[in-house]
Amino acid sequence: MTAMLRISELRLPLDHSAEALPAALVQRLGISSADLTAFTVFKRSYDARKNSKLTFIYIVDAEVNNEAAILQRFAGDLHVKPTPDMDYHFVGKAPPAFTHRPVIIGFGPCGIFAALILAQAGFRPIVLERGKAVRERTQDTWGLWRKNTLNPESNVQFGEGGAGTFSDGKLYSQIKDPKHYGRKVLTEFVKAGAPPEILYVAKPHIGTFRLVGMVETMRAEIEQLGGEIRFQQRVTDVLIEGGQVRGVKTASGDEIRSNHVVLALGHSARDTFEMLHERGVFMEAKPFSVGFRIEHPQSLIDKARLGPHAGHPELGAADYKLVHHASNGRAVYSFCMCPGGTVVAATSEPNRVVTNGMSQYSRNERNANAGIVVSITPDDYPGGPLAGIAFQRELESRAFVLGGGTYEAPGQLVGDFLKGKASTTLGSVEPSYKPGVKLGDLSTALPDYAISALREALPAFDRQIRGFNMHDAVLTGVETRTSSPLRITRGEDCQSLNVKGLYPAGEGAGYAGGILSAGVDGIRVAEAVTASLLADT
Repeated sequence: MTAMLRISELRLPLDHSAEALPAALVQRLGISSADLTAFTVFKRSYDARKNSKLTFIYIVDAEVNNEAAILQRFAGDLHVKPTPDMDYHFVGKAPPAFTHRPVIIGFGPCGIFAALILAQAGFRPIVLERGKAVRERTQDTWGLWRKNTLNPESNVQFGEGGAGTFSDGKLYSQIKDPKHYGRKVLTEFVKAGAPPEILYVAKPHIGTFRLVGMVETMRAEIEQLGGEIRFQQRVTDVLIEGGQVRGVKTASGDEIRSNHVVLALGHSARDTFEMLHERGVFMEAKPFSVGFRIEHPQSLIDKARLGPHAGHPELGAADYKLVHHASNGRAVYSFCMCPGGTVVAATSEPNRVVTNGMSQYSRNERNANAGIVVSITPDDYPGGPLAGIAFQRELESRAFVLGGGTYEAPGQLVGDFLKGKASTTLGSVEPSYKPGVKLGDLSTALPDYAISALREALPAFDRQIRGFNMHDAVLTGVETRTSSPLRITRGEDCQSLNVKGLYPAGEGAGYAGGILSAGVDGIRVAEAVTASLLADT
């Protein structure tokens, strides 16, 4: 009889041979090679804290003979356990000829997975996406980057695939995931064309170009299963009767009736938030962060993080994660770090400048970039649930002016920023932001408390990554959309606290923070919708 065991903390040199891993498994378990019938790598990572002694750390699922005897021998050993069941199990399926169709607003990662799960369960969801299909949307996005022309309905924030399409494509998260929904997300991505390595590398990523084709493949499956995706359909109203949602209206004049509506909004759907607030849907302000993008030579980050192993083909471009608690009580931290990537224009509203980071799968651009952001709370922008949006807009409008009013972004060399003097010429780091960077003084781009915290944090980060506050590193402003500035609060059944049948979900509703967590939340909400649909039959 064969069964699966999960063995963790297997360490091997970076340049180990293919035979080294099964040999290490056999040695660790104290079995013969014949008793190891098969194995798969569940996770491979490395610890960069001691970069002179880097090793790969494996978690492996192994098929073995005499599993019970091995488990008894390793009783109490936390690194040898039965492999958990990580297969996805549907909570229910639609009965034959089921006619009630749920509506999903938004087709980013959350909306995609909510739609996919509901379609796979036979519920034929209707998806309303305000933006365009992903390839048309990509052309519009390049229009801003190359021609300074913004389409407010088709850009980095709005359109098929959501904001994550124009990002590093990171597929890791620190969320608790006891039901292994994250595995379902990764498995579906691989089925749609992602590289299989995302199933086992510690920090998987895909990159923008690959995400485009994957999103199209997942859309095709949803449609093949009876779902509909309707593009350029901006929702302008929700129909609520007696505390129960009854459907939605769109800008084109359509009215779609449904008692189950998923709000898979992105964090930039500001007009939709305002409409929901006017309709009385319960929401509350929440903390988020604001700051700048910082760019260094990727070679500097590689050397600081990987030491003598910098450039090793199995390691790729190095990343980092930094945090500093400033003396004024603010937390300053790195956000959405993009190795070998570019800084991109990410506004969705005219006459405003917003930055974000993006990488391709290869991560081979010359610069590393990350948001360096400062935490803020509703106490910093009092005035109710929508006050955070007004706060963001003020900073983005200011950045537009500082950048010259052409969608160029205001920038400053780190050395000048620390000295409090305007920058006039670039040094060794060429900023990657398109349409371009206008050098000057960023001290007025953010509130004084944020500027003070950033000036304290950069030298502190330099003690962790030598050269981080190099004079020629470039700051580009502003990073304002780190997460939603509000939460559309829901109960344990994933429904709005005061509107039955309305399911706030994903980043925009305040329940996710990246592609993976948004996909996981889409699955969670789809299951709640499934349970409600079946209960109503």
